[in-house]
Amino acid sequence: MTARAWAQPSEWEQYRARKAEAKAARAESAAAQPDDEVLATSVAPVVLPTPLPAAPVLEPETADVDQEFVLADLTPDQVRDRRVRAMKDHQIVFDHMDSYGEPSARRLCTNQLVNQAQD
Repeated sequence: MTARAWAQPSEWEQYRARKAEAKAARAESAAAQPDDEVLATSVAPVVLPTPLPAAPVLEPETADVDQEFVLADLTPDQVRDRRVRAMKDHQIVFDHMDSYGEPSARRLCTNQLVNQAQD
């Protein structure tokens, strides 16, 4: 126990000397690098996803008759909303067929719904 007590102050002194040397080496290294490099290496780049453009909502009364209806321009929620509205009101199916044609109505509202509306 006595030998350990005599060695402990010496060990702490060596430990503090190593810490001081490491701190001085870090400071010297940081001073040797330009500020731009230090900033570039210390900050990770952040890449944000590009937001998707909002899909246009075309109503039959405002839609241009010559304009082609593209199903891919709608979000899944918009497609689902139009199908639900068409199930409740078949006039929506007829308005879509008048504006964009029957093939477009079958793609948007499904064949079964168009057949039900036509019956």
